[in-house]
Amino acid sequence: MAPFDSSTILTAGGTLPRTLPPASGPAPHGGGRAAPSIPAADHVPFKTWLAVLGSVLGAFMAVLNIQIVNASLADIQGGIGAGVDDGGWVATAYLIGEIIVIPLSGFMSQVFSVRRYLITNTVLFLVFSVACAFAQNLQQMIVLRAIQGFCGGVLIPMAFTLIITLLPKSRHPLGLALFALTATFAPAIGPTIGGYLTETYGWKYIFYINLVPGVFMVGALWASLERAPVRLSLLRQGDWWGIATMAVGLACLQTVLEEGNKDDWFGSAYIVRLAVIAAVALGAFLVIELKVARPLLNLRLLARRNFGLGIVANVLLGVVLYASSYLLPRYLGQIQGYNAQQIGSVMAWVGLPQLVLIPLVPLLMKRFDARWLALVGAAVFAGSNFMNIHLWLGSASDQLFWPNIVRAFGQALVMTPLSVLATGGIEKENAGSASGLFNMMRNLGGAVGIALTQTWLTKREQFHSNVMTGQVSLFGEGTRQHLAMLQRKFMEHGVPDTLTAWRQAVAEVDAGVRTQAWLMAYSDAFFFLGSAMALSAVAILFLKKAASGADAGGAH
Repeated sequence: MAPFDSSTILTAGGTLPRTLPPASGPAPHGGGRAAPSIPAADHVPFKTWLAVLGSVLGAFMAVLNIQIVNASLADIQGGIGAGVDDGGWVATAYLIGEIIVIPLSGFMSQVFSVRRYLITNTVLFLVFSVACAFAQNLQQMIVLRAIQGFCGGVLIPMAFTLIITLLPKSRHPLGLALFALTATFAPAIGPTIGGYLTETYGWKYIFYINLVPGVFMVGALWASLERAPVRLSLLRQGDWWGIATMAVGLACLQTVLEEGNKDDWFGSAYIVRLAVIAAVALGAFLVIELKVARPLLNLRLLARRNFGLGIVANVLLGVVLYASSYLLPRYLGQIQGYNAQQIGSVMAWVGLPQLVLIPLVPLLMKRFDARWLALVGAAVFAGSNFMNIHLWLGSASDQLFWPNIVRAFGQALVMTPLSVLATGGIEKENAGSASGLFNMMRNLGGAVGIALTQTWLTKREQFHSNVMTGQVSLFGEGTRQHLAMLQRKFMEHGVPDTLTAWRQAVAEVDAGVRTQAWLMAYSDAFFFLGSAMALSAVAILFLKKAASGADAGGAH
């Protein structure tokens, strides 16, 4: 298969030739050199940029929707009468729909055309987003969120695919920098937007927010993407066994990851059954994809050094990216007692700097090897987590400011070079598979990261609590003196008898022990995430240099 030729552009209607620069010939006017010009193959029409920007906006909306809903989950649960345990399905249903459709999008866009498939799913995403605001109970919300996730999940890989097929390789760094805003900026800024809307207007407005950018996106795609006929004949050639096993396997795996910690993992027969189904279905999917003539995903791309190692680094990036976006808001809510808007104001310092930093990355890629930029970004991102491994009760917004700034710098620097390195040399016919695998694995890494972080937090809190409880004995002289002091304090503040005051003193000491245990557990969790990001840096270290034109952002 020949590599993607930057003299062509893949549209919904097929491959259209670009105007190539004329062949060299006699110099005009007596041999003088012609003025240098930008090669026509590197020129990108406004219509193409409009398609890329519209699709990137859709991917941003799809990722943002996860985080703003998570930030307002408690209010949504109250609004629809859902319990704390069951309310998690509001987020889980969306993620299941999203992760199933991401690898399907390449094939479905061939059947229905890029234009029709992308615009239709954008409209459906907006419709079901608004419908979620009118859900009356948990069951309705779960169904609506699943359909919303299924439609929204299309927007993520299609943006990635359009970037690596519509743009010439010299413009990939710029296009992928725009895509990085969806992958790193959206999760960071989500709690800020969600917290503000919920506290100011109510939780329903987190679903209405999609309408304004959504209308612009539909208009941009309608005006820029070429029309193409529906090719229903491709459905007969579809890898339907692969699609079925993948959908069942990913749905079960996502449910295991989302619900496992709450249900005590393999102590629950429900989780065990789902895990077995996921293992069997995904195992069958791998076998099918390697044997059929027209696989849904070309898994042989993973044998390519840069793409395979890039996937490894990308999975670990997803683990840390999504887990840190989960961990910090949970810490601020549980330990510091922050509400959604206060949490959002802290998280803004992870998101807002990236608006300035990410557009600069393509410029840096003109001067520096993409491998070193990605490596520095991964190392800095890892370091931002290590900066939080000594949490104490006073670690609040001011103390978290610099770790968040450092994290913003690391996230901004790693994503674009990693995407360029991983997808360099991918042929246009493999663009759908590459996009589906790259984005699915990052999202799957995020689900794994959150699940592991939840479990790690629980186990480490139990460990530290047990250790400290053994040290804080009622028979210890220091403990008894501290309890006596607390007992006197409670009696001075109106507690009527010594027994009640003693019980309150014991309860306060116990609460203090639990708080310290949680602080150490959160510190351990940040150490875990920093270590995972360090492993991502190791994978990046073994990547080959990007092909000429892909890492230079225009240099030849």
